[in-house]
Amino acid sequence: MKAAVRAIVVGAMICAVFGVMTLIIFSSAGKASAAQQKAAGQWVDPANPSDELVDGPYRVDPNWPKPLSTLFPEEKGWTWGAVQGVFAQNPDRIFVAMRGELPDLTNVKKAYVELETAFGLKAHVEVPGRGMYGRNASVGPYASPGEASDDYMGVDGKDYRWKHIITVYDSQGNVKEAWTQWDSLFKPDNPNVLSQGRVHKILINPYDPEKRVWAIDDGHEVIRIFSNDGKKLLQTIGTLNTTTERNAKMTGNTARPSYIQKTGSPSETFGRQTDIAWLPDGTFFVTDGYEETRVVKFDKNGKFLMAWGERGEAGGKEKRPNYFNTVHGIAIDNQRRLYINDRSNRRIQIFDENGKFLNQWYLGDGPTATYHIFMTADQHLWMSDGHGNFKFYKYDLNGKLLYTWGTMTPEPGGLWGTHQFGVDQDGNLYTAEVWGGRPQKFVPRKGADPALLIGQPIRAAWTK
Repeated sequence: MKAAVRAIVVGAMICAVFGVMTLIIFSSAGKASAAQQKAAGQWVDPANPSDELVDGPYRVDPNWPKPLSTLFPEEKGWTWGAVQGVFAQNPDRIFVAMRGELPDLTNVKKAYVELETAFGLKAHVEVPGRGMYGRNASVGPYASPGEASDDYMGVDGKDYRWKHIITVYDSQGNVKEAWTQWDSLFKPDNPNVLSQGRVHKILINPYDPEKRVWAIDDGHEVIRIFSNDGKKLLQTIGTLNTTTERNAKMTGNTARPSYIQKTGSPSETFGRQTDIAWLPDGTFFVTDGYEETRVVKFDKNGKFLMAWGERGEAGGKEKRPNYFNTVHGIAIDNQRRLYINDRSNRRIQIFDENGKFLNQWYLGDGPTATYHIFMTADQHLWMSDGHGNFKFYKYDLNGKLLYTWGTMTPEPGGLWGTHQFGVDQDGNLYTAEVWGGRPQKFVPRKGADPALLIGQPIRAAWTK
């Protein structure tokens, strides 16, 4: 009897040991799997591990902002044009800039067009295509006016309306302020002859306690600075419809003369400038630009200090430091290093604040077209790809790619031409789709890995 009891006890002990070992093995495997997943830059939604994460670690808010015709009843039948810019001052004050309104294609009656192929065959195509965006809101003879072209065919009031260029929204997608008093200031002078004039990006200096609003009008070759409430135009930097002499002769993105032929001093003119970044003392840098091929440095009052940059060889293969083709964005880290988006050459060039070249990151053979770069307070560089593969990318400051997300789809949460983006104090992400023609708001998913969310920007002189 005693032998039988001992056998049972020993057996139980053996089972317990095996059970503990099994738990340890599975627990270790689970931890290893989670560690491997994190190392690979992947994340699953705890609420639904099978979720395909179309909108990444966020949930898109499909009701932000409210439809244009709801916000402005007189705009029935019209919707967003090319949305160029977005800036999040706080969760209840979001600036959106667009190139006027376009006819609303919701539930539009489909049509079928006949095309002739390169081989002389006839092909019938459904328009709009199923599962695709109804149109490109930014590019084409009947898109929103404002691109640098001489072949625009749209008619004001029929194909577009130049209205609601800068609007401020609250957290629910309602209009707080409509800066319609400035619409005409940004309108192309004669879009069917020279379709230039728009707000390219909209920004607030993080070191400015007055929170003045900077609107980059690359079409008219000026930067306009407004009071935060939009009631006053405080300053204009640059010379209206005037460019540099070298840009008038040959641009950096087209390798042909600029459409703007009136020239002035390079210290007082731009070549379709694109973006701005600031140092703590108010010194600022302008990437210049679509046509010019330089970075321009100004003091806090807008006085020209210096510029650097040369025109690169056309074709997107320029590798020489300090040569550019389409200088489309800028960000500054806490070591005062400047990260310059040399878009056509698919690279980021890094300089000190006096133009000394430090390093460059090559972003690959493509398709890539980086539209906006964004430095976070935790010192990571996020980028949005506009017309290459439409994703968001997170990099460390050594140029290592850490994470990416994004999908092209006309459904809410898709991305097509994210031209500018920003983050509010609650972590909500806002995007401006220039090709898709819409602003969007993305709310962090519950339980999302903070490392995968686009971090907070620097806010030094103001917090709300």
